[in-house]
Amino acid sequence: PLRYISKLRELVKHEAEKNKSQWKTMGPAKVAVPSPNDFLQKRSKEPKLAPKKKEEDGKKLLPLSVPPRTYHPVTRIKKNFISKNALAVMTGEPKKPRHFCVDTRQGDKYLLEPSGLFPKYINKKNYGVLPKYVTQRNEEMKREEEEYQASVLEQLKKKAMKVLSEEERTDILKALKKNWEEINRAYQGLPIVTDTRYKQMHKEELELKLKQLEHDIAAIEKHKCVYIANV
Repeated sequence: PLRYISKLRELVKHEAEKNKSQWKTMGPAKVAVPSPNDFLQKRSKEPKLAPKKKEEDGKKLLPLSVPPRTYHPVTRIKKNFISKNALAVMTGEPKKPRHFCVDTRQGDKYLLEPSGLFPKYINKKNYGVLPKYVTQRNEEMKREEEEYQASVLEQLKKKAMKVLSEEERTDILKALKKNWEEINRAYQGLPIVTDTRYKQMHKEELELKLKQLEHDIAAIEKHKCVYIANV
């Protein structure tokens, strides 16, 4: 069989050649040797001044140190700091005494204001006033409560009970009595012997229906005002 040759052979060769340096293979790199004529001269690295400007049109240029005619020097005004300070002291507000607390026999004292013992916060303008975010939150809660109460009232109005009229009451009563007569007729037609499970279940079902109809007929006959819900 043919000898195995990797597909990455060229890539490995390229990486190996790229990482090699000239010092490892062929010695130091060949660099151009400086010429003996280009030697370092004396004061060659010192900064050189710009060349002087020549006179233009016979006019002699003034040196840069001379100010122009439009230049106005700033005159310093002498201030009497003693009288100024005295006037500031006379017109200024007097310093307020600072509150101290002495807690030792040697007279060690400390300021009351940063210690927390001085009633500092009760003198604020907004002391005891509810913050804006609290009032805003209370208003939102109140509005939500009102919306909830309105929705509950609306739901109650939708589900409000109404009174049956006399005609509807009599019609329902007649229909219930008619159903009772039909079921009673079917109950009377049952066989005397109930020897099967089906006959027993049928008899119990008719008895339950008769009891429910008798209960409904008695409730409607007893109460003249009947309320029903709009569901």
